[in-house]
Amino acid sequence: MKKKKIILMIIAAALLFGGWYAYSEYNRKVKDLSKVSADVHFKTVELVAQFEKDENAANALYLDKVIAVNGTLKAIEKDDTNNYSLVLGDENSMASVRCSMDQEHITKVEGLMTGANITVKGACTGFNADQLLGSDVILNRCVIQD
Repeated sequence: MKKKKIILMIIAAALLFGGWYAYSEYNRKVKDLSKVSADVHFKTVELVAQFEKDENAANALYLDKVIAVNGTLKAIEKDDTNNYSLVLGDENSMASVRCSMDQEHITKVEGLMTGANITVKGACTGFNADQLLGSDVILNRCVIQD
């Protein structure tokens, strides 16, 4: 009888701990990249060129890394849910770096104008290559560096 009580107490403690852990993970906030140092720094043309040259090698080096990229702002895109994306790159090229902005930092986007030279920091999530639409390196949770 005493062993059963101890086993039940251990099971109850494990369930309580598991429930607390699941709750804390479910409500965990994404890390604010404005407070994180960039792993690498690039000009937009250099970053796109690395992915266009060898996508697999570039993915191995930069995927899930925080990248700071400097370049000309080609476009500011806003969707129906007020999410902003900044498109950086050379005006004469179809290739670009697409930066999906962090919702916490969209106030800095409103003062920007196309043609400005800016530096954006974000987490690299991949590369889209398309012969017709051009190549895009994708950065998420981006913040504009001052």
